[in-house]
Amino acid sequence: MSRLLRSLLRVALASSLGLAAPVAMSQSAGPDGGLSLPLRGPTPVADPAPAPRIQPIRNTAARETRNYPEQPPVIPHTIEGYQIDLNGNKCLSCHARSRIRESQAPMISITHFMDREGQFLATVSPRRFFCTECHVSQTDAKPPVANSFIDIDSLITHLKAGGSAK
Repeated sequence: MSRLLRSLLRVALASSLGLAAPVAMSQSAGPDGGLSLPLRGPTPVADPAPAPRIQPIRNTAARETRNYPEQPPVIPHTIEGYQIDLNGNKCLSCHARSRIRESQAPMISITHFMDREGQFLATVSPRRFFCTECHVSQTDAKPPVANSFIDIDSLITHLKAGGSAK
């Protein structure tokens, strides 16, 4: 790498850090208009923040309601210790077509048997083999920021009753 290029990279890095630091250290306005702590709490940006506690996984047989169309179903049980890699997929021991009668688990979607061209395969498509790319386990963790998300069905019901979209 040339000396000029290294110098330019150093200047660019220094200037970007100089611009980003005040933004990262700034506090946000709380619900009452006053200042509230940023997500990392009172820890200065230059110091490592303590890791949050790992929340326990919900472990239930109940199916969660989906919040929007085409949302992948969430995993209602723990998958700790499950092998999901090129050598095997523990999820299929319950959710494969051949195992659902025995396990009473829902079968994976028929879309998981389609290739890129929309052709159906006899087994799960390789591009759908790694379940945790879309499906996640759930916890009862408190959201780190306020959230006013409303699922589509609740929004439609609210609008039909004469409410506003806000």
